[in-house]
Amino acid sequence: MALPNNDIGDETRQVLAAQAHIWNHIFNYINSMSLKCAIQLEIPDIIHSHGRPMNLSDLAEALPINNNHDKAKTHDCVYRLMRILVHAGFFIQEAEEGYLLTPTSRLLLKDEPMSMIPFLNFQLDPNLMDPWHSLSKWFNNVSDDSNTTPYATAHGMPFFKYAENEPRLNHLFNEAMASDTRLVMTVLIQNGKGLIFEGLKSLVDVGGGTGTIAKAIADTFPQINCTVFELPHVIEGLKGSKNLSFVGGDMFNSIPSANAILLKV
Repeated sequence: MALPNNDIGDETRQVLAAQAHIWNHIFNYINSMSLKCAIQLEIPDIIHSHGRPMNLSDLAEALPINNNHDKAKTHDCVYRLMRILVHAGFFIQEAEEGYLLTPTSRLLLKDEPMSMIPFLNFQLDPNLMDPWHSLSKWFNNVSDDSNTTPYATAHGMPFFKYAENEPRLNHLFNEAMASDTRLVMTVLIQNGKGLIFEGLKSLVDVGGGTGTIAKAIADTFPQINCTVFELPHVIEGLKGSKNLSFVGGDMFNSIPSANAILLKV
């Protein structure tokens, strides 16, 4: 697409808008990586603990980084990071007063019951990012084999097989699923008591991870016998209760019988 040799008109604006659109997608990863950096540096918790708007100088001094570096350069780098995060809606900057949390960043506090930090840590882990670099390679090798996925293309085996032999990744995955579930189940239980669970005597949570959903249901509805059905290595060592049990197996082979089957994506 050649740039027209005239004053700025509709065609020129279209070319510039197209370039901006492409740039936006090329550099969009910066938002995700900046957010991950903020979590690693515990910025939401630092601002929250401050108890009032936190200025740039105080924030830079409070970060768990090597303070022997050039302070002016450190402040400049922190300013640039916070500028990205403010623009993305994770913090508010009140003129000269300093930075404050937003409702979004409150879900990124470590002690927040519905914290999404584990979900962020899992999704932005290099192990999960690598398959996206193999997407075109995967397209060139698509077959009827269900194990042929971008993840398997990048790592040589399906995700769950890899995680079975990699405790760190398995832990990241389980924590991510649990954190996402806590938020969803809080809303579901509060608003679905008389609709979704009425009349049920038994429920099996297929692929239920470490049992976050089933535990919430079992505690709220003691008349429902809940079963967490998951791969053996995921539930190894977990103990149930009066109306909660853990059963190991493969859902592609068979599923325990119950009044209701729960599948959460």
